[in-house]
Amino acid sequence: MELYPNNNSFENIKTVDPNMIETLKIAGKAAMTIATVLITGESGTGKELVAKGIHKISNRARGPFIPVNCGAIPSELIESELMGYERGAFTGAISRRIGDFECANGGTIFLDEISSLPFKLQSKLLRVIQEREIKRIGSGRLIELDIRIIAAANVDLAEEVEKGCFRHDLYFRLNIIPIALPPLRDRKGDIPVLVEYLIKKICKKLNKNIQGYSSEIISVFAQYSWPGNIRELENIIERVIVLMDHNRYITIKDLPPNFIISNVINYQQVGEDNAGLKEKCMVYEKTEIVKALCNTKWNRGKAARLLKIHRNTLIQKMKKLDIPVKAREEYDL
Repeated sequence: MELYPNNNSFENIKTVDPNMIETLKIAGKAAMTIATVLITGESGTGKELVAKGIHKISNRARGPFIPVNCGAIPSELIESELMGYERGAFTGAISRRIGDFECANGGTIFLDEISSLPFKLQSKLLRVIQEREIKRIGSGRLIELDIRIIAAANVDLAEEVEKGCFRHDLYFRLNIIPIALPPLRDRKGDIPVLVEYLIKKICKKLNKNIQGYSSEIISVFAQYSWPGNIRELENIIERVIVLMDHNRYITIKDLPPNFIISNVINYQQVGEDNAGLKEKCMVYEKTEIVKALCNTKWNRGKAARLLKIHRNTLIQKMKKLDIPVKAREEYDL
């Protein structure tokens, strides 16, 4: 099994997924050019990490990498943030400000959430891409730039063009080298690799010494759709590590109860019109068992008493309903 990367090109991205590996190889080839790159993918898939990787292995690595979240800047301020302005250009401009494009001179500018860029400013960005020059607000002087532009979007820009929300000519200028990052739900084979990597990363940050994790963790994570992708996975793991009062192994009972209840159980079966009474009863039974286990920190004896059934009956039902039976009791947690 190939683990990528096997060098320092994208050292913060771990994957064994064939599609993701091919995507990163394309990004590596793109880094060897000055062509504009458009990275697409859902929030949390690692678009900025890929952009940083491209910058790091390019011939601009010694220059600045300037990330700009276009969606986080108010529309009335984004032009002055990007282009800069001269003193007295408008009320409140008490001194000159160097814009983000100018700050990225000699390096790379990363324009995240590019779809949020106001339509009026899109034409100015198009000129920057074509001519590699800008004017500060309040100035008539052209400033030549030597920059590499990487843009990213978490929406389908082609659809935004069809809606009239994004300029088609700008889209074509940005989409020279498209790089599409798959969501985590489409690369679940990466979950064990990512969990191990994130545990080490977070332990180093928090000065913790977690020794590993139980196999049940991976089973639970594999059943979840991860709408927040890798960022959500990292947040869950960090929360677990912060709240752990031991430094041994992460087990299923260390996970947040709400996460277990909402993700071990397949609620979709309940709402299916063609689901029979037996299937609906099984989902309800699984829901109640998981709730009881969460409320008792996966203590099967206490959960059985809570459910008013025998412990052996509970274990049989857990096996039948595909609920993890053990929580690494061998480590005396």
